[in-house]
Amino acid sequence: MTVPDATVTPRLEGAPPVSSTSPTRWAVVGPGNIARRFAGQLPAAGHELVAVGASPTAAGAERARAFAAEFNPDAFVGDYDAVLAREDVDAVYVSTVHVTHAQLALAAVRAGKHVLCEKPLAPNNGQVMAIVDTARASGVHFLEAYMYAHHPQTAKLLDLVRSGAIGTVQHVDASFAFATGGKTGRLYDADLAGGGILDVGGYPVSAAHLVAGAALGRPAAVTGFSAQGTVGETGVDEWAVASITFAGGVTASVRTGVALSDPETITVYGSGGTIHLPDPWTIRGETRVVLTRPGQETETFEFDPELPENKAYAREAQALVSDETPAFTLDDTLAVSAVLNRWRDAIGLRYPFETDTANIPTVSGLPLQRREPTAMKYGKVEGLERPVSRLVMGCDNQPDLAHASAIFDAFVEAGGNTFDTAWLYGMGKYEKLFGTWLTNRGIRSEVNVIVKGCHTPHNDPESLTRQLFESFERQGHDHADVYMMHRDNLDIPVGEFVDVLDEHAKAGRISAYGGSNWSPARVDEANAYAAANGKQPFTVLSNHFGLAEAYDVPWAGCLHVTDPESKKWLTERNIALLPWSSQARGFFARADVNDRSDAELVRCYYSDANFERKARAEKLGAELGVPATAIALAFVLAQSFPTFALFGPRTIAEARSSMTGLGVELDAQQVAWLDLQEG
Repeated sequence: MTVPDATVTPRLEGAPPVSSTSPTRWAVVGPGNIARRFAGQLPAAGHELVAVGASPTAAGAERARAFAAEFNPDAFVGDYDAVLAREDVDAVYVSTVHVTHAQLALAAVRAGKHVLCEKPLAPNNGQVMAIVDTARASGVHFLEAYMYAHHPQTAKLLDLVRSGAIGTVQHVDASFAFATGGKTGRLYDADLAGGGILDVGGYPVSAAHLVAGAALGRPAAVTGFSAQGTVGETGVDEWAVASITFAGGVTASVRTGVALSDPETITVYGSGGTIHLPDPWTIRGETRVVLTRPGQETETFEFDPELPENKAYAREAQALVSDETPAFTLDDTLAVSAVLNRWRDAIGLRYPFETDTANIPTVSGLPLQRREPTAMKYGKVEGLERPVSRLVMGCDNQPDLAHASAIFDAFVEAGGNTFDTAWLYGMGKYEKLFGTWLTNRGIRSEVNVIVKGCHTPHNDPESLTRQLFESFERQGHDHADVYMMHRDNLDIPVGEFVDVLDEHAKAGRISAYGGSNWSPARVDEANAYAAANGKQPFTVLSNHFGLAEAYDVPWAGCLHVTDPESKKWLTERNIALLPWSSQARGFFARADVNDRSDAELVRCYYSDANFERKARAEKLGAELGVPATAIALAFVLAQSFPTFALFGPRTIAEARSSMTGLGVELDAQQVAWLDLQEG
């Protein structure tokens, strides 16, 4: 299945059409209490329940039959697979326990159904990223079920914020917490992702996110976060509070819990008043918005819960199948999920199934396999039998195994087969995460692993050997397809490095080797020594290279090969270049000649020539329908010498954006024009 550009969501062939004239036919998967409220309001949306799915057990079947008898005695009753296979089902409402949402929702997507999945979409942000990525690629409609966001009182709240009714928004206070009768059941079960943060904490976080966005006039990024909480003896959070700061200066206090009660309200404070919702989440009682401003009469906006237009579950069912932008989008889902992850991390809550040593499966539960056709391109590195993907996944930037697994899986499914690791990164954390993922997937024989060591000050032959074996131990294998010295050490004769690298190569521990941040002259010296002494030569180099010429480097000891002499040397030697920061640290995405707030970006890249390169990349990108960053990547891959660009995406969306450059073919004239050599 081809992964489309992130801005395009084509219909999946065979997916049910969205019709405004015929009722949407729903299946409920997980016939529990919240599903009962949803099914009860479907008629108010003009939709109908046609199937009920439950676990393939006697108890599950009995619950499904009782549910169908209550809402539609003619509805089909069966297990999950049977329900999803039915042609008369247009949309699926997933309302099972948290830990089963991901696989059921993705199974529904594969079946071509529109999906409304109860929150949380999945227990962690890694899984959520993978679900959203698949949903967007499929073309079906997909929403996380924050039903309160679709209610008119929430719309009124956000309209008041946007209109400036309370002046400049300064703070949001929101809470959803309750005390259960005892510490038993799914809410106190760590294996079921229990606790308050995932069960109801998303409500106050999502409300604060929506309010901050409405105040700013665009989605508001989180710029500050702190939290405290209590993790009980069963391994779930019983009470937790968090403080959030959003771009634009809006702050928020959010609270949640399953062991303590707190008024379930939202209050928004502004420079000119407050907005208060006494019943923002369940919308069963005091459904009203209260606007209070100094010196003015209090205004109250009430919403009769008996009116069809005020039934929140019906409205979210309509929102799923509508072609209009929903009140709570998948971008909102990703943003809120990331905050919930930070909240749990801040209080030290990790469930047993998602620890950094757990056997975390693919989010779909299916074996990992490459999507066909793929836009990935491949090349040859001397010393390796296996082709090398032209994009190489850097293994840093991954906060935990669940997150890393989702991104690494997406890379492999997109055709990527080469990973860049380093002894230094994260003091071993990132190598361990990568190694655990590699073991979990069982694909070591199908991928190329780059290992780097010998960073200053541990840059000598003895450290090289010691770190190589430590990297093997961390990663759980005994071979580096490519080994690169992370830095050079000019105080040591180059032949000593060649000797130890050649020794490891002859012992079968390394296939190809080279240097990262080595000068062309030093590589020539190493290869002259190798030729004179019957040793294996350097066949790879990893320096900074890209469309933007570098005038400095961000880290001490780094070297670039963006100058004309280095480009000439690369062409003559035909050595494989694995450039880091090939997109110039975001220069092509965000740099503005008048914005000098990023001193490092200014120091390394700001010049009239580079801004002209950026302008040309933007012009060509507009003509080809891709961003300038894609043109910058295509420039790297279009060189006359072999190039394999390193990238380290923090999200699957970032990875998809970077990979758009794979679909751009530049000819020699375009490459020269972009590099200011002509035109």
